[in-house]
Amino acid sequence: MNNNVKIVIDAGHGGSDPGASGNGIVEKEYALKIAEYLNNRFKELGVNSTLIRQVDETLTPNERVNRILSAYGNSPDVLVISNHLNAGGAECSCLG
Repeated sequence: MNNNVKIVIDAGHGGSDPGASGNGIVEKEYALKIAEYLNNRFKELGVNSTLIRQVDETLTPNERVNRILSAYGNSPDVLVISNHLNAGGAECSCLG
């Protein structure tokens, strides 16, 4: 991987916005767990990465963007991963 690459990880939802929930799964909680795992794994691989939220907090869309931009700036070597888990129940005919 290009050592100049920097990754900003956005754990979707949070605080007063729980996202989807069902069967004991709350999206904001799992989005943060996945974000923490990704951040730790990228660091193990020597990739610069950071989280925009590390706790269960409410962020407005503008606050998310500001945190993303303040992490490493706005340049072509910055990747943003915004993770979400969507509620199921729909059928997909896209797999044939």
